[in-house]
Amino acid sequence: MTHESEEAAGQVWAVLGGAPELLKRVSYGGPGTGLPARLPVRALARATVAACSLAAAELAARRTGRPAPAVRVDDDAVATAFTSERHLRIDGRAPIAFAPLSGFWRTADGWVRTHANYPHHRARLLASLDIRDEGEDTALADELAPVLGELAAEDVQERVYAAGGLAVAVRTVHQWAEHPAGRAAAAQPLVHVERLPGAPRRPVRPLPAGVLLPAAGVRVLDLTRVIAGPVAGRTLALLGADVLRIDSPRLPELADAHADTGFGKRSARLDLTRGTDRAVFDELLGMADVVVTGYRPGALDRLGLSAPALLERRPGLVIAQLSAWGDQGPWAERRGFDSLVQAACGIAMAEAGSDGRPGALPAQAIDHGTGHLLAAAVLRALTEQHDTGGGAVLRLSLAATANWLTNGITAEEWTDEDVYDAYDPARHLARTDASFGRLVHALPPVSFAGGPANWSSAPSRWGTDQPVWA
Repeated sequence: MTHESEEAAGQVWAVLGGAPELLKRVSYGGPGTGLPARLPVRALARATVAACSLAAAELAARRTGRPAPAVRVDDDAVATAFTSERHLRIDGRAPIAFAPLSGFWRTADGWVRTHANYPHHRARLLASLDIRDEGEDTALADELAPVLGELAAEDVQERVYAAGGLAVAVRTVHQWAEHPAGRAAAAQPLVHVERLPGAPRRPVRPLPAGVLLPAAGVRVLDLTRVIAGPVAGRTLALLGADVLRIDSPRLPELADAHADTGFGKRSARLDLTRGTDRAVFDELLGMADVVVTGYRPGALDRLGLSAPALLERRPGLVIAQLSAWGDQGPWAERRGFDSLVQAACGIAMAEAGSDGRPGALPAQAIDHGTGHLLAAAVLRALTEQHDTGGGAVLRLSLAATANWLTNGITAEEWTDEDVYDAYDPARHLARTDASFGRLVHALPPVSFAGGPANWSSAPSRWGTDQPVWA
């Protein structure tokens, strides 16, 4: 397993442009029995955390003038962090997972996967299938099943998407490879890195004494939602960045999801279509070092927040853009989530049960892995900026990460003796008091000598912080 992880980490580090000799600073340890799957999800998880940790260590070396600290990747820490939403407890209560209308459904010719966790997506799903939105979701699920059973999976997918909802036909890896959207995803690099010369080097303040925080003083505007982008934001916050998440008041976040991914950062609401709120945002942008977006390609362009527009306003920015399906191909403008990407890209069928029902990875590993890739790419861009100035545009997608999992990582050897019960997450959980209750939560997996072991602050309630830099 270590060999597969080292090989995968080397692939990531090369894509990010890191010096190959730094890979010797990384060591791996632990039982390696968490995240059991047919696909090499453990290698993906280890490699993305390793690359992120190494990028943090590299930036720390630049800012201290000392050699890069050693990086240690712990299997249990990684497995616990990649399933953080499952370990979360809020005053003893487990978080709400998938809603009753989200899941796999039989169709006339196969399977379809729906996503209806958010109220507006739920309403659009039902409307697209002419189902009256009345009664409890469990009863509506009983009504939904026979409707879907009479339709072809592809027809369901297109009807739901046309109505602004979320559903995908479940495909095999081979079927996805033949699909136009699958071919577009396969043509994308794991991380698209565009270095932009021209802007001068910015002065870098000395790091504070004590715990090594390589991103201290870096201001990050976090315009992301759900898991992958927020995981990147909380990782940068762990490393000392001032991360301010900005959301529209018209798109509320699920409270439990925010409790899981809001550590270390602050959360404010601004309506960028209103003059006063937009003026506040523009002032924040004028002092930002990094902007991370997690909306469909082109969705923010109408607000003047395309990469060229941002760079014109703030030369030298590091801009990281995250999407579900990438910025090329017929699905570029479609919404998507980890569960839908797993279903469309063949992962669900690769993990299917003996009865043929589609399965899933043991974690939302496409989300978590992409989140750590995004944070790693930002950290490497900051190192390059420290060395030579300039800015960067970074593009990542869940579909590209899924393609890497299914086609780019060496298959693991998994035996019957490798059982999930051997994995014990207890030592990688912590208790923290937040404004909305006592939290039991996963500790961060990113680790290097002298670095932080936990976030500096608990998550606040979504959208309740002031839109100002700390």
